[in-house]
Parts: sequence; structure tokens; C-alpha cells
Amino acid sequence: MLLCGRADDPSCPDAADADDDDDEDASMLGSPARGDRPPDDDNAATAAAEASASEQPQPKAPLLPRELVLACADLVHRGDLDGARRVADAVLAAADPRGDAADRLVHHFARSLALRVGDKGGGGEGPAGVGVVVAPPATVSSAAYLAYIKIAPFLRFAHLTANQAILEASADAGERRRVLHIVDMDAAHGVQWPPLLQAIADRADPAVGPPEVRLTGAGPDRDVLLRTGDRLRAFAGSLNLPFRFHPLLLPCTAELAADPTAALELHPDETLAVNCVLFLHKLGSDGELAAFLRWVKSMNPAVVTIAEREQITTGGGSDEDAPDELPRRVAAAMDYYSAVFNALEATVPPASVDRLAVEQEILSREIDGAVAGHSNGGGRARGFDAWASAACAAGLALRPLSAFAASQARLLLRLHYPSEGYAAEDDDRGACFLRWQSRPLMSVSSWQPQ
Repeated sequence: MLLCGRADDPSCPDAADADDDDDEDASMLGSPARGDRPPDDDNAATAAAEASASEQPQPKAPLLPRELVLACADLVHRGDLDGARRVADAVLAAADPRGDAADRLVHHFARSLALRVGDKGGGGEGPAGVGVVVAPPATVSSAAYLAYIKIAPFLRFAHLTANQAILEASADAGERRRVLHIVDMDAAHGVQWPPLLQAIADRADPAVGPPEVRLTGAGPDRDVLLRTGDRLRAFAGSLNLPFRFHPLLLPCTAELAADPTAALELHPDETLAVNCVLFLHKLGSDGELAAFLRWVKSMNPAVVTIAEREQITTGGGSDEDAPDELPRRVAAAMDYYSAVFNALEATVPPASVDRLAVEQEILSREIDGAVAGHSNGGGRARGFDAWASAACAAGLALRPLSAFAASQARLLLRLHYPSEGYAAEDDDRGACFLRWQSRPLMSVSSWQPQ
């Protein structure tokens, strides 16, 4: 059943100095008498002039905008805030946030670095004509969030694949468990759940009716969660599907892991699914990640779904002790978001209002997080292998995604995001990957207690 939703300055080296062989050249050519100029003397003079010119230092080639961003990151890392500010200002003056993908990419990274310099005491005003460097909105608007789903497949790919894993886990539980309890660690606007609710209602046995669905939606904003609950209740009611929603304020995951019984209502007769779509990277340290995953395992869920960006800095490991963390982090993030911006450029018109909103409200926030790093609340950059290692260490075992889940993901791309660049692939590790060209951008996997 298809669950698709409806809705270091890297400058060029100087030229090598030419060898000084003037005496040897004179011996080889002889010393012509006055007025007796050999016919190839003009060529010799030209060669001598060229040799002399080659001895002069050659001007360095100007840095490309991407190299300027990396140079700016290096200056920030070394504490040269004035130099970093000048470089960031130069990029912001030259890179058009409404230009091509390369311009938009370097603009957002330069803006983020300029804000970081300002936070360190620099002030955030750019050069003449640039204006004040501003941070993205504190919260993403509903319009930008829905535009992101419409023009880019990342969220729908994650939601669809995770939903299929949850649906299959619920089916495995059979009729002995008539309640499906989903703990969504980042409920946001709840757009993941209407397709799953529809699928559950459609496949219900008419003789016994559909099972009850309980959704515990976690997030930092109670008002957003309450509105999400109201919308989902109304939708479930239109399907005659028993549904309950419980908001869970989640300002600190460590506190939840320390005392989960105070926050969650769990029952032994329910099928429990824990949904972690774009959530784990928000955990601030290896210890917090480990504690959270151990807490998840302790609840004995039928399935745990994990979806994360495939954004790797140094092989997916821990980078907090790396001496050049910021430059490497920025370089890795630019590699990742270069593919994202290229994908949008290839599939969305440059003047698209939706594209601009997504870049300014969503991608800019993600880039700010990548620049800030996990030690400053910006999240962690890891790949699937690192998340899998952490899950296994917490006592979880991979629950391989079905071939049907991967085929649905490919169908989603074909129907809603037609482009030769996007691909959904499963591999022998048991996860499903969304790629642009050859670059993996997102992974989705499902887990269960060992």
C-alpha cells in the first residue's frame, strides 16, 4: 500500500624561479664582434628577456568564492576576527542569494560565518550595499515547511520510508495488540502522519475495525504541538479511526532519558514505535546520544525508525577533539550542501518563491547549525555507519527495511520529484539512501531491541 503523502589559505603557489645559467649560455653562443649580429640574435634576446621575466614573482590567482569561505573559516578558527569579517563581507558583496546554486551556497555560508564573528564580538554589519547580516527566523514558518516538502524529496522520503517500517512492525504484532503507540521525537507540524493513518484505516479488517493509534508528539513549542494534535484528530475522525494525541514538551533530551516514566504513558498491550526523523543529530554529546538510545531500548519498542542527513566530517566519527574542527566542519558541510543546492537548481526554477523561502528559512538554519557545531548547539554531522554504531552499542539491532519500502521510495521520486539526479537505493547494510547524483544525502533505517 502506497504511503505517499498528499500534500590554510588555499592560494596558488608562486611560479618556480628559473635557473640562472647566463654564463653557460654565453659560452655556448659565443661573443659576436661589434656589428656582426648573428641572424638568431633576436630570438636569443627574446629568450633572455623571457628568462628574466620568469625570475620575477608571479601574481597569485584570485581565490574562488568557495575558497574564500574556507579561508574565512580558517581565520575564525585562528582568532583573526577582523580578517574573517573582511573576507565574509567580500563574499556577501559578490555572491547573490538569488543567483545560481554556487552563489547561493557561498552566500549562506559567508552569512553564517559573519554571524559567528559577530557573536564573538565583531558586530554583524556588512560592507556598503550589503546591509546588516541577519539570522534566519527563530522558527520555520508553516509556508516554508510545506514548500520544502513540495520542492524537495528529503522529508517525504524520510517520512514515507519510516512509515512503511512502522506499518510493517504493527502488522507483525497482529491482532493481539490493538493499540499502536507512536512516540515522535520531533512532531513539528505532524505532516508525516496523515499518510500512515490513511493506510491503517484502509487495511483494517471490517469485522473488527481499525486499531487505535496513540501519538505522543514531542517538541519545544506547546502551542505548535497542540495545533498539530487538533489537525491530526480531525483527520483521523474523517477516517473513523480511533486516535489520541499527547503533547510532550522536550526542552532537554537528557532530562527525558533520566526520568522517562514521568513523561510517557506506556502500556504493555500496545505496539510501541519510536520515530527519530532528523532528531538524533540534535543531541549535544556522545554521552547524551548514548543515554537517549539506551532509554529508547529500555521501553522495548517494536520498531525504532532513524532518518538522518548523510553529512560526514571525518569518516563519521567524533570531532570534538580535532584541532581544526571549524575548517573541516565547514568544508564537509559545503560538500554536502553543494549537492543540495545543485539539486534544487536542477529541479526548481531560479525565481521560485518556494525555493527562496526554503533556502532562507530552512537550509540557512541547517547551515548555521553545521557552522556552529555540536558543542555550540548546532548538532552533529555523522553518517549512517556512525548512527548504526551508536544504536548497536545501546542494545539495538538493525531491522532491515523491506524491498517494498525501497520500491515505494523510488515510486515517490518518480511521481513527485521527477529528475534523473535523485535516486533511492537500499544496500546490504539494511538502510535506504536518498542520493543526488552519486552523493548520498539522507539515510533511513529501522531498529529493534537485540
